[in-house]
Amino acid sequence: MNFNLPELTEYFQTLFNHAHLARLSVSLGILGAFILLQNLFVRYIFRFFFSMPSMGNAFLLQALQKPLKHFFVFMGFYLGLKHYLPAASYTFLDNLAATAIVVFTADSVYTLIGLYAADEKEVFRLFNKKIDSILIPFFSKILRLLVIAMAFVVVASRWGYDINGFIAGLGLGGLAFALAAKDLLANIFSGVVIITDKPFSIGDWVKTGDVEGTVEDISFRSIRIRQFDASVVTIPNAGLINSPIINFSRRTLRRISFNLEVRYDTSSDKLKNCITRIEKMLLDHKGIDNKTIFVRLNSFGQHGLTILIYCFTATAVWGEYLKINEEVHFEIMKILEDEGVKIALPSQSVYLETRNPSGSDPN
Repeated sequence: MNFNLPELTEYFQTLFNHAHLARLSVSLGILGAFILLQNLFVRYIFRFFFSMPSMGNAFLLQALQKPLKHFFVFMGFYLGLKHYLPAASYTFLDNLAATAIVVFTADSVYTLIGLYAADEKEVFRLFNKKIDSILIPFFSKILRLLVIAMAFVVVASRWGYDINGFIAGLGLGGLAFALAAKDLLANIFSGVVIITDKPFSIGDWVKTGDVEGTVEDISFRSIRIRQFDASVVTIPNAGLINSPIINFSRRTLRRISFNLEVRYDTSSDKLKNCITRIEKMLLDHKGIDNKTIFVRLNSFGQHGLTILIYCFTATAVWGEYLKINEEVHFEIMKILEDEGVKIALPSQSVYLETRNPSGSDPN
């Protein structure tokens, strides 16, 4: 490589002349001012707005906070470069600024959708109507995808790309994609069926096949269920839609059903008294739904007389159900003790027969 010393010297003289240094200083000053401005804005302006709820929505301010900080810094770079670089670069810088505005706006809207999706009460307040909780995460994902797609289209148009040709190409590409991703599409359509049919919501306790647990997430492709051993199972929507689903959270009652065996030497009077008292105890118990109560002598079991006890608790909450179930068992024990009735235990009766030798005296 050949160096032309006079030209190189002239270049460095031009680079370090006073006018150049002045423009560079002003550009750096603009950048520093905007950095300072974004700090002041975050520290004071946002603090002022957050302290006055009537001045704006807290979610909106929270969604704007980070993008505005970045936008202020970018504007410092933009104005500084525009002051420093020649006019020929202005078109590029303007396109870059427009892109930044679109990206930061999309980021704010994207974050705002996520904040609302995470707070069902705010969604209900925003639309002034109750919306099923299963719809909120589903539609929030759709809206976020639309925001990203719109931002992409606007930015591409700004930089001169032919969006119409791109969209037309999606038609041909979409056919190939549909053939290659039919399982994905089946899961998406199954997800739409789950959303509209609403067999369960997020937080419900469900069982399908061998999987039982709490629904944590519903997406386009699958649902996530956290089992009671804390493991997470992901089930494709297409596989779930054709399987029976038990939703335990939709029930309002829980069943207590068991067989109580008492000894065969229990008299019929004592047995009737026990049955009557147990039935009355269940009718009087505040935690038992008195619409369906059965206490009946059910069968002659292998070890004793079998009493069927069948009823429902007035709550479906697991902890409350356990407490009521325990109280019922203790009350039954007390009734049996009062009546002198013993619970049958597994036992066997052995009969011994002694035979006399032939021709001997039986006495």
